[in-house]
Amino acid sequence: MSQQMEIICVGNELLIGKTLNTNAHWIAKRATSLGTIVKRITIVGDDVDEIVKAIRGALQRKPGFIITTGGLGPTFDDKTLEGIAKALNSKLKVNRKALKMVREKYEAYVKSGRMEKVELTPPRIKMATLPKDAAPLPNSVGTAPGVMMNVKGIVLIALPGVPPEMEAIFEESVAPLLRRRAGEVTFYEASIHADNIMESTLAPLVDEVMRGNPYVYIKSHPKGEEKKPHIEIHFSTTARNSKTAKDRLGKTIVQLSELVKKIGGKTKLK
Repeated sequence: MSQQMEIICVGNELLIGKTLNTNAHWIAKRATSLGTIVKRITIVGDDVDEIVKAIRGALQRKPGFIITTGGLGPTFDDKTLEGIAKALNSKLKVNRKALKMVREKYEAYVKSGRMEKVELTPPRIKMATLPKDAAPLPNSVGTAPGVMMNVKGIVLIALPGVPPEMEAIFEESVAPLLRRRAGEVTFYEASIHADNIMESTLAPLVDEVMRGNPYVYIKSHPKGEEKKPHIEIHFSTTARNSKTAKDRLGKTIVQLSELVKKIGGKTKLK
């Protein structure tokens, strides 16, 4: 089964620059740390047809996981589940388990004094209206449940756009699934800083070291100015155990540092 993932973020606010897409950053970093390979991040607006295109495109590429964020709430522009259902040629229907989750949330709000009475209005029922055969995921922070489906072996998960809710559902329901799928795979990363060497001079050295260490990915990030170059060099790898991962990076860092030193550059651990 594929350990690859695609992330689809839904929301006009992301496209117009009102909201920084921190959800994609958080999910990508967390999924990578769990041994999952994030292959693509897509942003679409609150438009059913755009959501359909994004979902169908991801399904055609057959990753192991597709995660969407945003568009699960009670308002008119929360259209993610409608888009997912349409992409799968499925129907939306009230899910009893999801409705129970929503009702219990509002009952807790009444008990805590935040509301006077429980009333399952159409917008609230909307949060429990899921594509057929979907399973709701508990939301310990907010009201709208997450949603999980199996689509011909691909795990499709829809998470809320509110970061604390998204993160809570991910940690409680998604992370254990990714961890089981990855098995013993470990992601490991480290960085060094290089001075007195321009990125164009560093590039062939990186190529040479990567050819000799095919399991390690090296990426340079310029931080200084042209007259005073300062570069962060990031190393990453995945392996079946942490010792192998650390040994790979240690060997690669030493090799690149020695090459940089030979041409007058300096390196130090970040």
